[in-house]
Amino acid sequence: MNRATFSERGFDLINMIFLTLLMVITIYPLLYVAFASVSDAGNLMAHKGILWRPLGLSLDAYTNVFRNPMILKGYGNTLFVVVVGLLFNILLTALGAYALSRKSLQYRKQLMLFIIFTMFFSGGLIPFYLTVKGVGLANTLWALIIPQAINTFNLILMKTAFEAIPDALEESAKMDGANDFVILFRIILPLSMPVIAVMLLYYGVSHWNSWFNAMIFLQDRSMYPLQLILREILLQGEASSNLGAADGDAAMLSVTLKYATIIVATVPILLIYPFLQKYFVKGALIGAIKG
Repeated sequence: MNRATFSERGFDLINMIFLTLLMVITIYPLLYVAFASVSDAGNLMAHKGILWRPLGLSLDAYTNVFRNPMILKGYGNTLFVVVVGLLFNILLTALGAYALSRKSLQYRKQLMLFIIFTMFFSGGLIPFYLTVKGVGLANTLWALIIPQAINTFNLILMKTAFEAIPDALEESAKMDGANDFVILFRIILPLSMPVIAVMLLYYGVSHWNSWFNAMIFLQDRSMYPLQLILREILLQGEASSNLGAADGDAAMLSVTLKYATIIVATVPILLIYPFLQKYFVKGALIGAIKG
């Protein structure tokens, strides 16, 4: 076995130092938010510079967040939108991608041009609102699900992944009497689990973080998703902060409140992501490169 040369060892050392610094730069903002969220508000306001640890352990910010009775309701609404929305997303995207990936589909290129057109041009916010209201979805959670059922980029990604599957599998299945639904659900989708995992992550994060459509279409506060509830809490905290000396405790608490809302909103996604990470790179590459 050949021993590494001095230049190779030097390169490995520099590479390790560079990657370590890159890791610290990437992780530190997350640690800062976590430390700030459990710090004492007064100590945090007086602190200058880098934050390496919590400044006096305090859970007042989290207590204030979860004291809001709408938090659990918001979690429930968001979970409904995420779960039901993902079912619609995966089903409709898979159906569309399968149809567009078939070489026998007439006018396939023309259909793709119309679909890609929607990535660059839209009707605008007012026509979008009038359309959703016109079909009776306004002030319902379905307004957060059905209009976002298919994302054009995700459709193209899944279509490309389906095209990478050998045609011989489809031909042999048809010889055995399988129809298109059997081919899609029993052959294509099981072979496309990496790209399905990527779709779950993309669509799931989109549903979880969505608040703008809820602000537009929902008037009933009992239907508000988590992100819209947290936005209200954050705005209330900023309003308290603007009071300044009139309410010093509330003003200081608002400093840590914004960090607590970030943690509450992102922790569920951070807990789920490691289980999908092993599929993420493979699925993204399969869907991005035509085989």
